[in-house]
Amino acid sequence: MELFDSLKQKINGQHKTIVFPEGADQRILGAASRLVKDGLIQAIVLGSPTEIDKTAQAHNIDTSQLTLLDPANLPADQAKAMLDALVVRRKGKNTPEQAQEMLKDPNYVGTMMVYMGQADGMVSGAIHATGDTVRPALQIIKTKEGVRRISGAFIMQKGDQRVVFADCAINIELDAAGMAEVAVESAHTAKVFDIDPKVALLSFSTKGSAKGDMVTKVQEATKLAHEAAPDLALDGELQFDAAMVPDVAALKAPDSSVAGHANVFVFPELQSGNIGYKIAQRFGGFEAIGPILQGLNKPVSDLSRGCNEEDVYKVAIITAAQAL
Repeated sequence: MELFDSLKQKINGQHKTIVFPEGADQRILGAASRLVKDGLIQAIVLGSPTEIDKTAQAHNIDTSQLTLLDPANLPADQAKAMLDALVVRRKGKNTPEQAQEMLKDPNYVGTMMVYMGQADGMVSGAIHATGDTVRPALQIIKTKEGVRRISGAFIMQKGDQRVVFADCAINIELDAAGMAEVAVESAHTAKVFDIDPKVALLSFSTKGSAKGDMVTKVQEATKLAHEAAPDLALDGELQFDAAMVPDVAALKAPDSSVAGHANVFVFPELQSGNIGYKIAQRFGGFEAIGPILQGLNKPVSDLSRGCNEEDVYKVAIITAAQAL
């Protein structure tokens, strides 16, 4: 089944609510309207009523089925509850006055709605930098228990082939523990997309064919990932060809149950991950879907500022699927 047909089938009828903090943007408003009309999600759109109405009228967008909220004029009881919850969540790191200032930012309002259970996930970034989306999520939603960091995965799709690349978006450097975390979280992401994960931790070495600190890191990461998820099909250190090509795997890693069949590829640091997914995208003709943020307690998705309405539509579907 085509990827988004499968995801639509998963979320249809689940009534997941996604909050969009950038409601005056045409791309956001158009995608949110389509998503609700298609029966896929419930949508909360944040923004100035005047600006939202102006955008809707200019582009003939039906907002009748959307929940529209002005983050600057929330109902008094909702605003107080949100302020109190933020102060408690920040555990003395911010005064009530500072928290009030933070809540002037619609990304903080949207994040608090997810944290407080008023929404199941958030999609932002069409007009905000990545940090503006990720920072509130890290401060408020925070990472899952046992996970120290978030990471960014891409679903790479070409025809019937569908694989996961990570981390390609967030962490410039990963130590062994961080790489192990990314491996386990990437396997969870794979399952959301109906991929039965077979995880390869990548290196320029296969099973000790080369030496050095970079190789040792991947070997240690593989050990830690096995300890964290003993039932997960996972192996390393593997070169990319050994991870993917059965004939190469038979020569380089004949005893590996993952080599030659991997579909989740974990890169040792951001530089190789980012270069790798873009080579696959530009030379290999793969569609790169993402980045998909991994490791948070609840899903928050960061759009590219160059996104179009269809991108917003698809990312919201992914976010709702993550919330299942």
